[in-house]
Amino acid sequence: MNELRPADGGRCARVVAVANQKGGVGKTTTAINLGTALAAVHKQVLIIDLDPQGNASTGLGIPQADRFPNTYDVLSGEVPIGAASVESLVPGLHIVPAGVDLSGAEIELVDAERREFFLKTALARVRPSFDYVLIDCPPALGLLTINALVAADAVLVPLQCEFFALEGISHLLRTIERVKKTLNPSLDIQGIVLTMYDKRNRLSELVAGDVRSHFGGVVYETVIPRNVRISEAPSHGRPVLIYDTGCAGSRAYLALAAEVLRQEKRGAAVVA
Repeated sequence: MNELRPADGGRCARVVAVANQKGGVGKTTTAINLGTALAAVHKQVLIIDLDPQGNASTGLGIPQADRFPNTYDVLSGEVPIGAASVESLVPGLHIVPAGVDLSGAEIELVDAERREFFLKTALARVRPSFDYVLIDCPPALGLLTINALVAADAVLVPLQCEFFALEGISHLLRTIERVKKTLNPSLDIQGIVLTMYDKRNRLSELVAGDVRSHFGGVVYETVIPRNVRISEAPSHGRPVLIYDTGCAGSRAYLALAAEVLRQEKRGAAVVA
């Protein structure tokens, strides 16, 4: 664990919640591999593991013994984020790990005043230390995910190429809209990334076409393929970009990071 050093002047992290209330769509895989790809181009990145299962922590090889303090301690106000962060094996990539005690946070914090703003408040001190903060949300739309949406500048939605994809995303989009109206007016959709795409399966092609037709330019051009190396990497405690740099999954996440960076440059140009 280490207190983060202040960054050079002018930096303020873009905070992106990686969210979808459906499990198994590639949220954690996207968070850790997009974070790794951004770190590879010399961005300073922090991942917040907000899922009680702790899969992002496992996927970055953080042992259970090194997960204290963790996101539970941060949300409860006992420990600042800087003191709970762990350096990953990827240079420039830190993570605030999750422990099993996070599963009780929603119940314990439900009666607290301004309970939706705990993560936003905690992040305020470390935003100058990073270029990106990626929040790996749990597969639910409870208080933990609401904290992520309130703290975030934008939401990145991984969407599995399956039959009920569009039906499943509608609830999330309604939640995002409610948060935007009542708690975080500046919240935007960063983008939708299609995951587990199988070019041999006509259903993947049909779902991708439907999603692009429905959401247009919000959908990233890059699709993340169904790839055995992506599936194997977490069991080795490594992002796929480290586990097998040349595989199709690694190339896809590098391409996604390039799209995200181009998107940010376009946004900056518009603001200027």
